[in-house]
Amino acid sequence: MPNAPRLAVVMDPIQDIKFAKDSTLAMLLAASARGWELLYLELGDLWLRDGVACGRTRPLRVFADPAKWFELGEPRVERLGDLDAILMRKDPPFDTEYIYSTYILERAEDQGTLVVNRARGLRDMNEKVYTAWFPQCCAPTLITRDQGDMEAFLAEHGKVVCKPLHGMGGRSIFVIERGDKNMNVVFETLTDYGSRFAIVQRYIPEIVTGGDARVILVDGEPVPFALARIPSASDNRGNLAAGATGVTRPLDERDRFLAGQIGPRLVEQGMLFVGLDVIGGFVTEINVTSPTGIREIDKQRGTDVGGLLMDAIARRLEARA
Repeated sequence: MPNAPRLAVVMDPIQDIKFAKDSTLAMLLAASARGWELLYLELGDLWLRDGVACGRTRPLRVFADPAKWFELGEPRVERLGDLDAILMRKDPPFDTEYIYSTYILERAEDQGTLVVNRARGLRDMNEKVYTAWFPQCCAPTLITRDQGDMEAFLAEHGKVVCKPLHGMGGRSIFVIERGDKNMNVVFETLTDYGSRFAIVQRYIPEIVTGGDARVILVDGEPVPFALARIPSASDNRGNLAAGATGVTRPLDERDRFLAGQIGPRLVEQGMLFVGLDVIGGFVTEINVTSPTGIREIDKQRGTDVGGLLMDAIARRLEARA
């Protein structure tokens, strides 16, 4: 490409991120190292005018300095379709405001920019429900709002994990065994007395020793190392936000099988950066909104996962040119 790409990022307030752990910052540092022009937006900086996607962008500089990791310039209004690429890295909750933002970004796609991950995919691929497209990769799973069906599933499997479909970071995850007197109240809480869908999965005991492994796919290809998040002795959850410990490990044959099953479909849908959550060889979630974990992998293994993503974006832009 004759000119450096113009890459915008839509994210939560950059001043509030955790420097040492933020995956979006790692991506931006990789883009900056390639000489790309960076622009910054938050959700409130997006709008549609007569069908045209617009944004209030601010020039962004990033630094590998925990005391000062960013610098913002003066805002300017421009058509989002005139940008080369937009990184959609707004964290959940995946609420109606998030959905509205994907409509704006889809119009930007229609008007010329590359959105990573693709806006339609962000809407369509609920991170828990989308596992249903790959049952060969998953442990037994039930998605329902019927408490009787949940109870029967628990009776069948003896021990289950129950979660809301919109949760993140280990929030509202319950582990229940057959005979647990809290069973009814958990099912009532998650389904709001049968008015909301929730997910129930067979409990996978390997989480205790092997953790909840994050396998990163960049343009459908797995990064060679997974980040295994080992729960603390006092918790069932393999989430760093819930106190789990992150330990990297090389991918095994099963990880590569899972990536081979899921990766091609993600590429078809324009999902360039995705995190598979794998416990005991089973995929429990397919994270498409703003997957994390690359800082820990880079630090422990000397990789540059953000750089791999920038290379993938560059290939897509070159193919368009």
